[in-house]
Amino acid sequence: MRKIMKVSTITILVASMAGCSFGMQSSPQPAAPAQAGGGQNQSAARTESSMSQAAPRSNMADSAHMKRQSVPPPSRTDSMYFKNYGTNPFISTDEDKLSTFAADVDTGSYTVTRSFIQEGSLPPPDAIRVEEFINYFPANYPAPKQQTFGIQVDGGPSPFGSGYQLVRVGIKGKEIALENRKAAHLVFVIDVSGSMDQENRLELVKKSLRVLVDQLTPTDTVGIVVYGSQGRVVLDPTSAENRRAILSAIDELQPEGSTNAEEGLQLGYEMAARSFERGAINRVILCSDGVANVGETGANGILRSIEDYARKEINLSTFGFGMDNYNDVLMEQLADKGEGQYAYIDSFSEARRVFTEALTGTLQTIARDVKIQVEFDPKAVDRYRLLGYENRDVRDEDFRNDKTDAGEIGSGHTVTALYEVKVKDEEAGKLGDVRIRYHNVSTKQVEEVSHPLQIQSKLSTELQFLASVAEFAEILRESYWAREDGSLRNVLKLAESSATGEQQLEFVRMVKDSLAIRGK
Repeated sequence: MRKIMKVSTITILVASMAGCSFGMQSSPQPAAPAQAGGGQNQSAARTESSMSQAAPRSNMADSAHMKRQSVPPPSRTDSMYFKNYGTNPFISTDEDKLSTFAADVDTGSYTVTRSFIQEGSLPPPDAIRVEEFINYFPANYPAPKQQTFGIQVDGGPSPFGSGYQLVRVGIKGKEIALENRKAAHLVFVIDVSGSMDQENRLELVKKSLRVLVDQLTPTDTVGIVVYGSQGRVVLDPTSAENRRAILSAIDELQPEGSTNAEEGLQLGYEMAARSFERGAINRVILCSDGVANVGETGANGILRSIEDYARKEINLSTFGFGMDNYNDVLMEQLADKGEGQYAYIDSFSEARRVFTEALTGTLQTIARDVKIQVEFDPKAVDRYRLLGYENRDVRDEDFRNDKTDAGEIGSGHTVTALYEVKVKDEEAGKLGDVRIRYHNVSTKQVEEVSHPLQIQSKLSTELQFLASVAEFAEILRESYWAREDGSLRNVLKLAESSATGEQQLEFVRMVKDSLAIRGK
């Protein structure tokens, strides 16, 4: 699948770090579905009925060759910044049989949406990234015993697109026991500016860090840098054995001044470089609401430095806090540049989940530049559409270009991608092949594994639930391909029948709340 758009990340981040105000509000209308670059064909809609429902949102709904509108800059809604990355179209296999994208383990979009709904409103469409909804729910894939990754493929008739199949491509990273985890040298860069002076911001950060400290081992170290109007060191790298000193430094954090994110990150990286240990986990962790209004001079340099440090195996993960003036664009893209994870913390329960998982999973990277490529057989598949991953698109020809940056995966982590597929023969056993290519951190070698793409006669219960999650996200982002009237009720019906466990039941409640907010 070709690149859908080209965006200057540096420009976006510089503007975000400078705290500039984008004039465009979050648009209620998404960009029209487009052909993939290079003139790929596509289906005009899943079904004739879904096209007729979508028609009011596009004056080109009667055409099978629709052009994508220009992508707007990051939108601002009540001082909250989001970006519209467009929506993947259906692609004809006669024109392009390859779909290629970088693996993604971020989950921030889901929890940002949950916060909006809990406060009684639906999020702006630009806040929705479908893959982050899907991947919020860890799949029950078997862990590989020998290889770095295991691949699982399944699917069946789509519950939301008559005549289409829903195909799941899942990968599971090898698991590393806690006692075998490498030593972790962590530097926390904490926003203590005035905007963080709220219970759900700085106080939640402090509670979150206490949870993390409880997960550390004697070989780990913690350093703390804070920034308000200026950046300063609060705690030099300290052994986790000295738990009292670390907790004391956390307890003493207080809000102060403006927001010099640039200086804070510079000091954090300098500390991480001084304490760097080859073969260990070396990571900077930013905790912030993402809003900056001081220190824009030299922002280009720090962004380039983030990439440079990532190449030197000092990664950056970002954890967002707070609403009302939250910068989702900056936090997501900083983690992308720093080859780390982005998550949004909206409650202590979420903090406990994320920070515990960070040490048992994503904190120890097992593979870098993880790319996934699905090759559909044109004899078996007429057209396909990848749900989400618009900002993770990789050119097909770069799948085996090992200099191309892609996603990083941690121990035991799962990544899931869903496709809607129109098959030519419903009896076809094999629809194509899935390939994963990555740099193995342990062997320092590039590896590639493959698995046949096959589906079944019906969806598993787990996949039915993920289908409801994906459709919910498609509806909230006002996707051209999402059905409208009554569709949230259909999502609720499927979610209620397939949800298991507290995390999934919480999603059911979220759908119910969304229906109440819509008043339908």
